[in-house]
Amino acid sequence: MPNYTTGEMAKLCNVSVRTVQFYDTKGILHPSELSEGGRRIYNDDDLRKFRLICTLKAIGLSLNSIKSVLESELSGKILTILLDEQVSLLTDEIDERQKQLEMINVIKESIRNESMISANAILGIEDMMEKKNKARNQKKLTMIYIGVGVAVASQLFLLAWLISSGIWSALAVYLFAALFGILMSVFQFKDTVFICPKCDSIFKPSLRRAFFSIGDHKVRWITCPKCGHKEWCVLRKENKQESVN
Repeated sequence: MPNYTTGEMAKLCNVSVRTVQFYDTKGILHPSELSEGGRRIYNDDDLRKFRLICTLKAIGLSLNSIKSVLESELSGKILTILLDEQVSLLTDEIDERQKQLEMINVIKESIRNESMISANAILGIEDMMEKKNKARNQKKLTMIYIGVGVAVASQLFLLAWLISSGIWSALAVYLFAALFGILMSVFQFKDTVFICPKCDSIFKPSLRRAFFSIGDHKVRWITCPKCGHKEWCVLRKENKQESVN
């Protein structure tokens, strides 16, 4: 079985050497062995696992969630659901891009022939612009989530310092940040359902249960109301036509 150094692993997966080393220190990907000089040595199984980790990171899972999912007894099922969801999202994006290309070609042909652009074409342009704006808003929303996370962490540290220092006026800042974080979580879970990897059921927990579950915007550690199994469940945007328990 081939062996790989840290540098070779980094090159094969298109990441930095420091990233490979960091994942080792975080307990996400340990080398199969160490050389006599203490250098990390990886094998093909490690390479396959690392490529999977890079894929999960690329689709938005946090490192803590990746580590927890890989350690789960149902890791294979959870990963399959996650990747199926990503395939569905990418397929929808490809279909949408294809429609946009077809619309652009129709408009170009109309202009080339100096003919009037049909009403349907105009509606298509408006629809395309609306979807573009939605995508831009979604990107802004993601940045808001990141900002909220950083802000809350900073405020917790600041709160501890202010309490120990007796500076009580700054508590209002902390309370505001906490309230803002709660509102953002409510917004996130409002149109989200959970997929249980144990029984494949789709359920929508209460906002309280969802809020106090651990995880990120892709997977959450929560109990399935149908089979009673507590596991890393995959999040999906709610489809009004699907059956939800």
